[in-house]
Amino acid sequence: MNDRFLRACRRQPTDCTPIWLMRQAGRYMPEYRAVRERYGFLEMVKRPEVAAAITMQPINAFALDAAIIFADILPPLEGMGIDLTFEQGEGPVIHNPLRTPADVAALRQPDPHETAAFTLEAIRLVRRELAGRVPLIGFSGAPFTLASYAIEGGGSRDYRRTKQFMYSQPEAWHLLMQKLTTLVIDYLLAQVEAGAQAVQVFDSWAGALAPFDYTIYVLPYVQQCATRLRETGVPTIYFGTDMNGLLPLLRQIDVDVLGVDWRIYLDDAWAQLGPGFAVQGNLDPTTLFAPWPELEQRATDILNRAGGREGHIFNLGHGIQTETPVENVRRLIEYVHEASQI
Repeated sequence: MNDRFLRACRRQPTDCTPIWLMRQAGRYMPEYRAVRERYGFLEMVKRPEVAAAITMQPINAFALDAAIIFADILPPLEGMGIDLTFEQGEGPVIHNPLRTPADVAALRQPDPHETAAFTLEAIRLVRRELAGRVPLIGFSGAPFTLASYAIEGGGSRDYRRTKQFMYSQPEAWHLLMQKLTTLVIDYLLAQVEAGAQAVQVFDSWAGALAPFDYTIYVLPYVQQCATRLRETGVPTIYFGTDMNGLLPLLRQIDVDVLGVDWRIYLDDAWAQLGPGFAVQGNLDPTTLFAPWPELEQRATDILNRAGGREGHIFNLGHGIQTETPVENVRRLIEYVHEASQI
């Protein structure tokens, strides 16, 4: 098996820098768009054979060092009693957002083997299809990001409702975060049991928080997730955007890999995190639209800042964007391997 991704997660030597890309199975690929014409988004996620086929599309197209299961962070909330749809042009919409402590108290604590069986089956299918070619990554949203969606009813620019709930209903907030922490842990443990060889926790919106608030209202729950996942022996990655002001706090989290976005130099982030972590990142996804010489220059800079240190996983600072040129994706993957060969 090509295990350079797993070796980099554990800060072990590799023959070259491993690379995978967030949202690597997505709308920029014509193969994905062809499937999307036949199914709604949630339908694709909930049909294991379709989710497995989409997961494999970039693996069959490019020399990537890891696959990541095709899924979404929000469907696990449905098992708690959250009514979720994906609307054309709007994205996710939650029709019964949390507004009161009673709403939080009423949330169920689901068994992912029942409520997320489709993703677990997709993981089993992909592991068989991969046949050891590359490792498979499972993932979940982090407790805070899931809480934000559940309270806001969808995405938000300022997360005002979330912060108001956090400040004005601290007891209900901590109950919500504990319920979501249990959900995340159970869901990721089930993914590992199904065959995921690493897991990533997406805290997409935690960068909206001040360090003081992150420390009190979020960090203890991320730590709970990390501590429990450590027991599985599979690498855990923690990633969020706009979190560069929180990097000193992230050092307290017992994960193997910390992902960073493009708003900081990779070596500056690594210096703040210290030598005890592998680091994943951190090309601006929009750079993939640039002419190749510009894209090559940015990729070279990131590799130079990593300096050949053990534990660098090349990735984007967020997901691949729609209409990204496929040829640039291919050239980037090949270039990272070639330029970092030992």
